[in-house]
Amino acid sequence: MTPSSPLYRRRRLTNWIGLGLSMTAMALGLAVLFWILYVLFANGFAALEWSMFTHDTPAPGSEGGGLRNAIVGSLMIVGLTVLVSTPIGILAGVYLCEYGDESRTAALTRFVTDLMLSAPSIVLGLFVYAIAVATVGRFSGYAGSLALSLIAIPVVMRTTENMLRLVPGSLREAAFALGAPRWKVASMVTLRAARSGVMTGLLLAIARISGETAPLLFTALNNQFFSTRMDSPMANLPVVIFQFAMSPYDNWVRLAWAGALLITLTVLGLNIVARVFFRDRSPR
Repeated sequence: MTPSSPLYRRRRLTNWIGLGLSMTAMALGLAVLFWILYVLFANGFAALEWSMFTHDTPAPGSEGGGLRNAIVGSLMIVGLTVLVSTPIGILAGVYLCEYGDESRTAALTRFVTDLMLSAPSIVLGLFVYAIAVATVGRFSGYAGSLALSLIAIPVVMRTTENMLRLVPGSLREAAFALGAPRWKVASMVTLRAARSGVMTGLLLAIARISGETAPLLFTALNNQFFSTRMDSPMANLPVVIFQFAMSPYDNWVRLAWAGALLITLTVLGLNIVARVFFRDRSPR
């Protein structure tokens, strides 16, 4: 095929059209992203004050105030979620990779995991509300952590399974040849070789649940006052941002911008840690 042939010119034209459309779509997506980040950073940094970390959320119509109770509440809810979802997700991922290749239980587990990954977070929040809030008769931080755990566990499971499957089979064979039992091979060989990828999945799961609002609306709700009791309604940043952003009070709106900036910077930091510090250590 020569460069002067009609077929060659038509293919080049098609290639340039496809490339142009792809670049245009990418430019539009980046423009919208940078626009959102510009508005968020401009309003968020303008609202940042030291009092935001030392004062609790203000009452309607009052001046000043901060986000101390919401920040502490979010840290406690997310922290408990990590403590619950990390061992369950990692152990389930190990089972799916090391023990469940031809098991019907593993196939069913993968199917349920895929459903939970694709399920809207508000559906999981309603489910936890029905089983842990309506039956008890009160909102609580424990219910919020349970709802977030249902979001984080499938992410950790899938990431752990995928990372373990990247470990070369020769490592397992060498361990089996030395007489190591399967549980020790899974925990001391394959899981150790894939620990960087597993940590990356855990950090990404934390980044995902940090800004979830819908599950917490039905479970933890909110609390205007500072409280560390997980068995009662607890303030948290996503719900405070949701409520304050729609309020008619200027100081509430400013606090909403500041809270949104805190969550964005947290998620950005976790993604940077996951992609930079653990990128080159993942198994090949």
